[in-house]
Amino acid sequence: MASTMKTAIGAGTPITPDALVDVHQVVDALYRFGAGQDLGDRALFESAFAPHAVVDFTQPARRFGATITPFEGRDTITGIILGTVASLDTTHTVTNPRVKLAGDRSELFALVEAQHLPKGDHGRHLLLKNIYTVTLVRDGVRWVIEHMVIRNVWFTGDPTVLFPATRP
Repeated sequence: MASTMKTAIGAGTPITPDALVDVHQVVDALYRFGAGQDLGDRALFESAFAPHAVVDFTQPARRFGATITPFEGRDTITGIILGTVASLDTTHTVTNPRVKLAGDRSELFALVEAQHLPKGDHGRHLLLKNIYTVTLVRDGVRWVIEHMVIRNVWFTGDPTVLFPATRP
């Protein structure tokens, strides 16, 4: 699919007002994903995903000694992720977004820093720096995530903050 994508922002690429709006809306889907967790806002979080979405967090989980399968379907994704972060204070920072557009489909690359602290115990934390590779589709006037792969680049802190079952 990457060969059919046209870079929306890049050296020498003409940018149209419509392309700029699309780029903003594509990145906004990732902002809704992060802010939905940080604010505990289910509707905002769900608005980031297509009904048939897939989130693949298997590489970071494996790195911390957990075996999981990709989360499939908006309801499953919402239940698992919001259920996991309900006992945590989180902050997600999205940087370096790169967007490719092809009609009603897009690809997004971004760096996301995700801080996790147990509620009531900020003496422990897990800070992750992840690469997100995301495929999105247009859903009316907004873009929604169809497939997301999260790869951990580095971390600091206590992995049991996010994966308590890996506690020694």
